[in-house]
Amino acid sequence: MNLQVVKETIYSAEFRRSLEVANQPSWLKNLRENAFVYFAENGFPTTKNEDWKYTNVAAVGKENFEFESGTINTPDLKKFTYNESAQSQLVFVDGKLNLECSDVSALPENVFVKTFEEAFKDEKLAELIKSNLAKSVNYDFNGFTALNTAFIGEGAFLFIPKEVKIETPIHLLYVSTGSKASFPRILVVAENFSEAKIIESYARTNETKYLTNAVVEIMLADEAKLKHFRVQRESHEAFHIGTTAAQISRGSVYDTTNINLGSAISRHDINVKFNAEGGECFVDGLYMLSSAQHHDTHSVIDHKLPNCLSHQKYKGVLNDKSRGVFNGKVFVRENASGTDAQQSNKNLLLSDDARVDTKPQLEIFNDDVKCAHGATVGQLEEEELFYLLSRGLSEKLARNLLTYGFAEEIINKIELESIKIELDEAVLNRLDVNLGM
Repeated sequence: MNLQVVKETIYSAEFRRSLEVANQPSWLKNLRENAFVYFAENGFPTTKNEDWKYTNVAAVGKENFEFESGTINTPDLKKFTYNESAQSQLVFVDGKLNLECSDVSALPENVFVKTFEEAFKDEKLAELIKSNLAKSVNYDFNGFTALNTAFIGEGAFLFIPKEVKIETPIHLLYVSTGSKASFPRILVVAENFSEAKIIESYARTNETKYLTNAVVEIMLADEAKLKHFRVQRESHEAFHIGTTAAQISRGSVYDTTNINLGSAISRHDINVKFNAEGGECFVDGLYMLSSAQHHDTHSVIDHKLPNCLSHQKYKGVLNDKSRGVFNGKVFVRENASGTDAQQSNKNLLLSDDARVDTKPQLEIFNDDVKCAHGATVGQLEEEELFYLLSRGLSEKLARNLLTYGFAEEIINKIELESIKIELDEAVLNRLDVNLGM
């Protein structure tokens, strides 16, 4: 099936239908139309594109995805929720809001956590969306961002007013039920001196083949602080494409931890821009792959102005015939004196057939900076393994404990106990290890 046929049969009719029934302002419909034109002309990225040379997504274009939302029982959703955010969560099933399972009653009244559709009813919120939506992630970034923009529907809008500090984490849960295509769109606007924690998680009810194509835009005003936990546990037959962009202002802090465990093919683009002095970001992550899974992380941290700090630490654990890709770019512009940028990518290969392509990069155009980067690809340390064996552990358990410890450094960054327990369980199950042995 050639790409033109795919575009006509799978996406065009559904796009036209969704545009006709959408209760959206004209500017948004125009944006969606322009985005779909771009997708129709360019399609999905190919390996001829330098940024996609290690990740072949041709299989996505061959699938006949459905678009209608499935159903799910409320008790079945509980295994995907977290105690800390039981009353501060929006639940989307196949991209559509599930009101029965959503509850934001624990949040302050002046904090808005609802859909775009609800926000458009308020003049101030509608203007905030218009001013910020698709400004950090242009639809022409690639074919996936174009398609996501074309299918902007209910969306999720988080608005945190000036000086509001939210203790309760806000959970945006996306659950897939079948062979569907969904296009989550999230916009976060945090005003001056505000603070919040956000959980963005992706899960499934069945091991089926589907597409999740998500875009998240985050705007932090002066002195705003946001912790962002992203957990991807899709079906091992699914495709997951995510794009996250954060704009950082004077004195604001963006701290994100990204966990990638699911999907047959997954890709996550992370773009961070410093738009004023004194900002700081932490961009950390873990990808844990087995079988023939493929995960690709591409990040760009742009130091445009002086005296900003960026810290990046990514780890990969790869088994069987899995493949990981890490491409991290740090730009330090001419005016960005006093920049401190640290970047690290470490990979642990558990089989001879696993493979990693890693490329940390620094592009520095100012001498008054402190920057460092590095990457490692290797196997378990023989000395550490010997130490555990000498203490009476079996070789299998010793290897698994060392692997668990390697991954745990990133998981421990997540402050929420429910998520840490879930991820510990997932890692231990993947390693087939019982710490009680």
